[in-house]
Parts: sequence; structure tokens; C-alpha cells
Amino acid sequence: MTSTGLLRDVRSTPRRKVLISGASVAGPTLAFWLNRHGFAVTVVEKAGAIRSGGYPIDVRGTALEVVRRMGILPQLRDAHIDLRRLTFLDGDGSEVTSVNPHTLTGGVEGRDLEVRRGDLTDALHTAVRDDVEFLFNDSIDTLDQSCGHGVDVTFRGGSRRTFDMVFGADGLHSRTREFLFGPEKQFHRYLGYCFAGFTMPNTFGLSHELMMWNTPGRAAALYAVGDNDDVHAFLNFAHPEPPFDAFRNPEAQRDLVAAVFADGGWEVPGMVAAMRDADDLFFDGVSQIRMPRWSSGRVALVGDAAYAPSFLTGQGSSLALVGAYMLAGSLADRDHAAGFAAYEHNTREFVTVNQEQVGEGDATLFPTTARALEQRNTMLRNLSAMPSAEGRPAHSALTLPEFMPMT
Repeated sequence: MTSTGLLRDVRSTPRRKVLISGASVAGPTLAFWLNRHGFAVTVVEKAGAIRSGGYPIDVRGTALEVVRRMGILPQLRDAHIDLRRLTFLDGDGSEVTSVNPHTLTGGVEGRDLEVRRGDLTDALHTAVRDDVEFLFNDSIDTLDQSCGHGVDVTFRGGSRRTFDMVFGADGLHSRTREFLFGPEKQFHRYLGYCFAGFTMPNTFGLSHELMMWNTPGRAAALYAVGDNDDVHAFLNFAHPEPPFDAFRNPEAQRDLVAAVFADGGWEVPGMVAAMRDADDLFFDGVSQIRMPRWSSGRVALVGDAAYAPSFLTGQGSSLALVGAYMLAGSLADRDHAAGFAAYEHNTREFVTVNQEQVGEGDATLFPTTARALEQRNTMLRNLSAMPSAEGRPAHSALTLPEFMPMT
């Protein structure tokens, strides 16, 4: 058959219907590219709308090419935070040193992006909202692949529909993953830390900078993304085992963090008090998801649901963007089985090398012993005299293939 005949034959085939669970970063990105490849896409999101606000996130390396091909790079450049200084403090609040952010994170000044999470999710949603179906205030209740020709989905809202494929883009604690593979603990790699994040009034005069206080096993940071009235506050601490009792209990989270930082210096007492009253507290363990395979039958996982790298790598959003692009492209001219196999084959090495960035950059910022903290401080003082980084090879370890869109 000629290529023209093949194209005509493909276009005459009914559009494959797919469901994506999750509308943060991976979900809308996957929806955008699947729609471009001729799929009929539905996105279900348990929240009532795209979540605004949120902490700053990075878009680096290969992921920059994904957003460029989506046409949203100029919008994200306009939203770039332009963090200018990282200042590190000793336990008594005295300054250790200040460094250029890119020198520490492996970002490339003038190229890599740091934006508010809400700015990225809004740009992604805007790029696709007119072309796909969004179901807010709903979620998947059951998945059934026993019919053999699709996936029967029952939604929490009571409706039932059948899709050719389903994708879990529902984050670190993915319910879709649990439906397919069982409890999270078998794939959960806890990295020995917990953190609490929230916003509080910027009474510190900070602008486009981050200040971090450390003692062994504890860190408190204030991050001013601009000249705003609020700052992002983070309280990070070593904890030998995941505090499972606290994960689903906000009051237990507050009590745990307050106990760990009870004798903290600098601005820590005020931060703990602000955490007590915060209505946007986010608490979790610092962890990765590592899985031997990312799909089962007609259901596949993408982003943090399949391969969360942890915030210590700074690569969560970038992996979500790249993984979604690769998954959609792998399915463009393949059935689900061959497409999922191609997705894993062509993406896993990139995922692995970025997950292994734990231990570099941000991960060295939270020493657990006095000796390790002094070694870190010496490293930071040496860094302050170095020029900006050229970028970590892991961030650009995958060259995006060109997948020919259907539309």
C-alpha cells in the first residue's frame, strides 16, 4: 500500500477513545499529544478545577523542547521566576555563603526555566482545553479489562464508560497504579526525609531569592519568587522511616513538624507558628517510585505515577513532560501493546539517569551529621567562586524523536 493509501486507511479508522486520570503536568501534556495523533481524549480530575498556585518547579533540558513544540515556551519564559541568589545559614542564623542558583542545581542560566507550578499547569490546560473533554470533580472508581476489547471504567460520580486505553497521570500516590499493580509500598523508595511546604507573609524583605537554615538533619527555607506579599516556606527533616500515621492526618503532620523544629533558631519559630495556621500545608515523604514495568494490558502510567524522581532531583515536571510526549508518540501508529513497549524501551534510560541524580545538587543540601554539614558548607563556599554550570548531562540525555501528528 502506498503511504497516501496508508494515511487514508488510518484516517478512516474510528478515533481511539482514551481516558487520562490526572490534570496536573503529565495528564494535560499527554492529552495534547494524543489529540494531535488523532485520539479522542477524556481527562478526569478529582479537583474542581486546574490547581493554581503551588511551589516553583523547573523545566530543563529535553523538557524545554517538549514545551517548545507545544507552543507554550514564550508564555513560560514570561512567567520565569529568575531566582538570583541562594543564601545558606548556620544554626545560629549567621551566613555561610551565597551562590548562584544555576551553579548548584545544574540549570543553565538564560535557557532553563523555573516557574510557579500553577503557571505551568495553566499553560498546559489552555493549550488543550478546547480539543479534549475534561471531567472535573470526578475520579476513577473501578477499572475492568476483562471484556478483552477495551477498559470498562466506573466513575465515582456513578457514570460508566468504555475506553480503548486508560492512562494514570495521577501522581506519586496514584490510585490507577494501585488498581493495576497493588499497594504503593512495593514501588515506593523512601529517601529518608519528610517535608512540609506552605506559604506565609513575606515580612523578611526577600525578593527573587532563597534562604536556607540548617542544622544536622533539619532545614528551613524561605523562597521569595518575586516581590510578592507571600513567600514559600519549607521545613525539611530526616526521618528514618516513613511516618505513615501522619500522611493522612493533617494535625499529626503539624505536630510532628513542630516537635522536630521545637528548638530551631533563626526564623524557625515563626515558620512553625505560620505552619500551624496555614490552609495550604502540603506534607509528604521524600521518595521515588521505581517500577519494573509501566503498563498492564490497556492501561499505562506516566509521570510521577510511574517514575517519580523526588524533589531532590528537581526533575519531576521535566520527566512528566518528556514521558507524556514519548508515550503519545509511541502510540501514534501502534496498538496498545506495541506502543507501550516502545514507550518503555525508548524512555526508561532517560528516567533512570535522572532518578539517579539523587545524591547530587539539591540532595546534598540536607546533611544529617555535623561533619557532613561542615563538608557541605565547604563545598558551597567553593561553589560561590565558580562560574555558572553548563547543565547536567542527565537533563538532556534524550533527544526527542519527531512523531508525525495526525492533526
